[in-house]
Amino acid sequence: MRIVFIGAKGIPSGAIPGAGGVEMHVEQIATRLAAKGHKVTVYIRKYADLPRSQKVYKGVHLVRMPSIRTKNLDTITHVFWSTWHALFRPADVIHFHGVGPSTLAWLPRLFKWRTKVVCTFHSRDWFDTKWSRPAKWYLRLGELSALYFPHRTVVISHVLQVFCKKAFGRDTTYIPNGADEPGPQGTEEIAKLGLEPGKYLLGVGRLVPNKAYDVAFEAYRHVKSDFPFVVAGSAFHSDEYIMKLQALAHQDPRIRLVGFQTGVALRQLFAHCYAFVHPSRAEGLSTSIIEAMAAGKVVIMSDIKENLELVDHSGLAFKTDDRKALQETIEFVLSDPAMVHERGQRARQVVHKEYSWERVVDRLDHLYKDLTQA
Repeated sequence: MRIVFIGAKGIPSGAIPGAGGVEMHVEQIATRLAAKGHKVTVYIRKYADLPRSQKVYKGVHLVRMPSIRTKNLDTITHVFWSTWHALFRPADVIHFHGVGPSTLAWLPRLFKWRTKVVCTFHSRDWFDTKWSRPAKWYLRLGELSALYFPHRTVVISHVLQVFCKKAFGRDTTYIPNGADEPGPQGTEEIAKLGLEPGKYLLGVGRLVPNKAYDVAFEAYRHVKSDFPFVVAGSAFHSDEYIMKLQALAHQDPRIRLVGFQTGVALRQLFAHCYAFVHPSRAEGLSTSIIEAMAAGKVVIMSDIKENLELVDHSGLAFKTDDRKALQETIEFVLSDPAMVHERGQRARQVVHKEYSWERVVDRLDHLYKDLTQA
């Protein structure tokens, strides 16, 4: 099949400024679908850190399209030009990722009626406090678009599936995020960061307000431990928030902001951390939590429904935004290495059973075939 992905900033995620879970998701499914023999195209932002001559990545065709690079206009302008371009190329499936990009899914439905249109509802993005009021309104409109414009809507969590049914009466297809089970990892990359295996806590994600790392940093200031608390991630249209995080990190030398990490460095960070901390206020289905679980790590997480769905008793939850509760949860985890190991092994089993990328891609492949053969 000829499959087109629109909405992510691009792939590979390591070359995309501000890349997050959606970019990692698209990279994994696009490259695996290409390996199955499909002709896959991913539209990428013009500012991707790739050679201008590079047109293919792991069998996936890359098409650069421009955007107006501001917080509110970057995605939607890129999606508009990408969608317009896709209207004049052969495609069996055009797959939009995110509720914002889904607002333009009506274009191929109207003008490319032989092509099947799919939208993935990754999260309720309007909850993110970084958005202006008009942007929040547009993203709420995107929720309707993701459910009414495409031939099929995919959701990445059961929580979102229940929401779509109760709020809008719409049936959706559940296909979650995934993770690979990592093999043995070296330590040379974490050594460059001054870290020792098993002697640091880890957080991974974009440094934006809804990830709530400020809550985690304020809680950790009161934890009695020599372990560094390392957070890997970059800011994206959130300069004021990153300044707040840097100020908090300056007050506690154990807190380390190590910037965006990918590839071997990121795998080693996951493999050798003592535990993983994920304090977010809103999620769709966290890719970083699944990756930590695949690495056999206990996850300390906020008690939002999307996080609780993932861990299946293999992690520990605290009340969202409750700094004291997070402090006490971290202290409990640090005091019981045997529990940490046992729950980490349980987490790995959960990922193997429910969230392997191969299982995810097989489900998506079957969905495309059902649509195109109908």
